[in-house]
Amino acid sequence: MSVTGIVAALTAEARTLGPVRANQINTLADGTLLIISGMGPQAATRAAQALVGAGARSLLSFGLAGALDPGLGAGAVLLPAAVTDGTGVVHRTCAVWRAQLAVRAGAGAEHHGGTLLSVAQPLMTASAKSEAWGRTHACAVDMESFAIGRVATEQQSDFAIARVVIDTAVDSLPGSVTRATDARGELNYPRLLSGLLRSPAELLALLRLARRYRLAMASLRRLGQQGLALP
Repeated sequence: MSVTGIVAALTAEARTLGPVRANQINTLADGTLLIISGMGPQAATRAAQALVGAGARSLLSFGLAGALDPGLGAGAVLLPAAVTDGTGVVHRTCAVWRAQLAVRAGAGAEHHGGTLLSVAQPLMTASAKSEAWGRTHACAVDMESFAIGRVATEQQSDFAIARVVIDTAVDSLPGSVTRATDARGELNYPRLLSGLLRSPAELLALLRLARRYRLAMASLRRLGQQGLALP
């Protein structure tokens, strides 16, 4: 039986799949392996390599993403056909696995294909997202999927992406939030409060992002509960 390995950058993303521990490979009830990588391509590469070393023969990039396509709303499920780093290099996902994930997402789920863009640094503003959308025509952006796809390609492993939109194409990310968030997405609340005191105008954007986050996490949890392993 082929073992699936899942990379989730953030602790909250991983916890939608069950109880997990940081700094180790977790085994879910169905035998799937799960690791919390932390944000960014280097961390994702190390995590994917660790899963392969532990016996994973297929790799899934799982978690949240920011929309570039103005038509995508918070909570939309993304099952991309490919991921690019914007330089012309593309890693394609497994069509059979992607189709199975679409079936599991259910008829009521709004899911999208297309290409995902992976970047080394987050796109903080609506204008940065608009520039990336015009340049690449990618539907959404994350920081880990391209790195995971590269490891899968090197290992000749099956590869898929299951992401959910949190921030839309018109949302700018409050700097007070990003500065108060660690590599695994854990918030330092005193630092967040300090940032908001210095930039109170960001409060409305923070409240909007909090609403988007609740929608996205509910959608991510529903997707994860249907099973993610390669059939």
